[in-house]
Amino acid sequence: MASSSTPITEDDVMAKRLWNKFKYERIQALYTPFVVSLAAGTLERDDFLHCIAQDVHILRAFAQAYEKAEQCADDNDAKVEICKLWKSIPQKLKLHDFFIQTLGFDLHKESTPKAATVKYTDFLLATASGKVDGVKAPDKLATTPFEKSKLAAYIIGAMTPRMRLYAFLGKELLALPDPSKGIHPNQKWIESFFSDTFQAEAMQTEELLEKLSVSLTGEELDIIEKLYRQAMKLEVEFFLAQPLVKNTIVPLCKGRNPAEPRRLLFSAFDLTCTVLDSSSILAELAILTASKSDQTHVRSRWEEHSKRYTEEYELCIESILVGDKVEKFDYEGLRKAIQHISDFEKKSDMRATGFEVLKGLSVEDIQRAGESMVFQDGCMDFFHSFIQNENLNTNIHVISYCWSGDLIKSAFSSGGLDSVNVHANELMYENSISTGEIIWKVVSPIDKVEAFSSILNDQQNVTLYIGATVGDLLCLLQAQIGIVIGSSSSLRRLGSHFGVSFAPLFPSVIEEQHWIFHEKSLLEDRKGRKFLYTVSSWAEIHAFLLGF
Repeated sequence: MASSSTPITEDDVMAKRLWNKFKYERIQALYTPFVVSLAAGTLERDDFLHCIAQDVHILRAFAQAYEKAEQCADDNDAKVEICKLWKSIPQKLKLHDFFIQTLGFDLHKESTPKAATVKYTDFLLATASGKVDGVKAPDKLATTPFEKSKLAAYIIGAMTPRMRLYAFLGKELLALPDPSKGIHPNQKWIESFFSDTFQAEAMQTEELLEKLSVSLTGEELDIIEKLYRQAMKLEVEFFLAQPLVKNTIVPLCKGRNPAEPRRLLFSAFDLTCTVLDSSSILAELAILTASKSDQTHVRSRWEEHSKRYTEEYELCIESILVGDKVEKFDYEGLRKAIQHISDFEKKSDMRATGFEVLKGLSVEDIQRAGESMVFQDGCMDFFHSFIQNENLNTNIHVISYCWSGDLIKSAFSSGGLDSVNVHANELMYENSISTGEIIWKVVSPIDKVEAFSSILNDQQNVTLYIGATVGDLLCLLQAQIGIVIGSSSSLRRLGSHFGVSFAPLFPSVIEEQHWIFHEKSLLEDRKGRKFLYTVSSWAEIHAFLLGF
């Protein structure tokens, strides 16, 4: 007889679930000017040591918190694990002392904790004393063995984020090439946070949190989640509070003067902002609203069209890639290839509308479908932050092949974003019911780049474009900054074939920091090459463009 137990997934492990949930906070930490300078090897000696001196106060607070957690834990194995972590603190303090003494830093001048440090240590010590938000009677907490075990879980919940965050940062930084092509001045300190010992301690802390929280209620687990998030936020604030010298890279749009040139942010829609392609959403809507007798027929025709489109699209891409790969960026060659794809897209769209799949849809149905569209994680937060930033002089434009601009407008409006300029096709209606015909405005990649160009009526504008598919390539290349989100193999293969280089964003920021610090231009190092940045999430775009 087969077992009825459900396999444990990563989301079932509390520490992993929380780490994934607060992805934005860890990306924030990665892109702080302090971490960027540290990674680039441009952090001044005194600024580096200032951070270490401040970190001493946090480590001491950790020691006190571990001591309290060990006293409260009611599980002997947990006590042993906490004790091991507690005993690791003196080793970390010795490492800090080594750097301070080796580099001749006067610790006494920096012995007073700064505001961000105090905020962090106060949070840890308050948690360790039972003063936890959401606990009605902190003074009564830890009076029974069961209540004590809850407090132990809360304490470890407040400490776990730092352990995992530092292990993450160490791994990311050590994976980077040294932009100075020499010995990285902070390498030894970075290596200490990617050592097998530190990585093991981070995992040990996460396993300990899982063990201590296994018997907690949903409400008590929510408290741990709040503590986890607060700890992540305080760690980012700690990095942001560190002093930095001139020539330090800052987020692209942070602190700009509204009198400066307008910033135009362009974005594709399908698979850039959204999880699913809008054409499939509209087709499914048409199938569901058709009469029962027609649903099977409509679905069959749409599936036939989708299968044919996929097969012919792949053949179209492969036919372009048959030729030799160029050595230098070839815009004209790429544009001719994109024109070939555009001709294919137009034929495919004409064939699809000939089915009259969208005939009979109401405006209300389309708007409701838009309201239910699922956006990429962090996308809507980014747009909100971009629009609400008073320092920016910004317009946001979304350029899309979507058959219905109403669908896109409804999708953004449902999230409180009514000021997004939408450039897309439009369904024709009679008495608010679709005739099945479409007013074509943006059908192909060539149409996209022409729409992009027509909006640029001022050469002084700062232009950014975010895209995810082959149809976005020309727009990405025409913008001053082009950011590719996701992992479209067709986009990368086609771009690479015509000499486009794809550079992961974070390593590029580190390289840029190195060049800025030495008052040189990165562009000089990239003459004859065309770069597009690549990211895996909107959180990276947010940190890069808007900061914190």
